[in-house]
Amino acid sequence: MEIHILRLGHRLPRDERISTHVALVARAFGASSMIYTGQHDSGLEESVRRICESWGGAFPVAYEKNFKSLIKKYRKDGFSIAHLTMYGIPLEEKVPDLKAQKKLLLVVGSEQVPGDVYELADFNISVTSQPHSEVAALAISLDRLMDFNSLKFKGKIKIRPSEKGKDVITTDV
Repeated sequence: MEIHILRLGHRLPRDERISTHVALVARAFGASSMIYTGQHDSGLEESVRRICESWGGAFPVAYEKNFKSLIKKYRKDGFSIAHLTMYGIPLEEKVPDLKAQKKLLLVVGSEQVPGDVYELADFNISVTSQPHSEVAALAISLDRLMDFNSLKFKGKIKIRPSEKGKDVITTDV
């Protein structure tokens, strides 16, 4: 399954860390890319580029001014649109439907999400019907949708699993 992330309404400086965490979770849990709207932030793009350079993998982050035209473009390219919101249908009920999609654009908000997003989405999905973090919603959703045993990154930095301490391996990859 091919999954891309749309992060809505990025605000500087308020969302710098959270949007970076959305990108890092998306990358680590198997998404292909992230597009964000709101305010352009070259620092966000550079942070994720540096992570990929050190830890491996390709995970492009791009800015888009207009979320509606982006969603319509993805739909035209064969993607289904799933909006992660606390107001949607519980994730557990929709996992089979989501897994049946070949291409998926997962939409996560920051500020109040415009009503248009609920109408444009094929699925409005809730991880919980309580206030929570978009980072948590994304991680849980990707966990349910992806096969993480197949994720392998080849980078300059690698962690060797260890019960105690930190075992970091650096290479010249």
